[in-house]
Amino acid sequence: MASISVKYISPLQFITMDDAPYTHLQQVAMACEAGADWIQLRMKHAADDDYLRVATEAKKICDAHNSKLIINDRVHIAAAIGAAGVHIGTEDIPVNEARAILGASMIIGGTANTIEDIQHHYWNGADYIGLGPYRFTSTKKKLSPVLGLEGYAAVMELLKIKHIDIPVVAIGGILLPDIGALIQAGLHGIAFSGLLVHAENKRDMYSVLQEKILNVSETE
Repeated sequence: MASISVKYISPLQFITMDDAPYTHLQQVAMACEAGADWIQLRMKHAADDDYLRVATEAKKICDAHNSKLIINDRVHIAAAIGAAGVHIGTEDIPVNEARAILGASMIIGGTANTIEDIQHHYWNGADYIGLGPYRFTSTKKKLSPVLGLEGYAAVMELLKIKHIDIPVVAIGGILLPDIGALIQAGLHGIAFSGLLVHAENKRDMYSVLQEKILNVSETE
């Protein structure tokens, strides 16, 4: 089942993009400078040597800004650099195997598209779930069925019925107008990439995201 220790899971999770006008390290730096406290380094097609080099530098940037660095997929790299955590896809190493390698203190998240995916990660000890996609997104090549708001609401209701209490973060093509309804549906937060990467003023954009999350939380 999910890990017993309570770990901080940010409601605003920035994920670096391969298809962006900036390098991954530039994206990490701009997100940290904008105020992001949770950075997921996602380099799907990079060789291990390149990923390790970038991850090592990314951790230095995150440490300087007191931000958590989460490594996408590659458990061995997360362990090697002492990252805050790892995010595991549906086709990657199971959460329980990652936990055996990384230990109890490491944050481990899992990608899900269905209630069955969530249950599998939960019982294997995941700390949070990245559920999606919300809508079509070009950042993922192998896209699972789009959930939409109704899909999220249905999944969150099923989690209540099954007494599964785990932070669920919405992911995949989320825009500013979507945030309020997603949080009201029971989501813990959102993951985002393009919203920040393509924003003219990245600090202002992150502040807007914080306000949207905070405003919904205060009205509940």
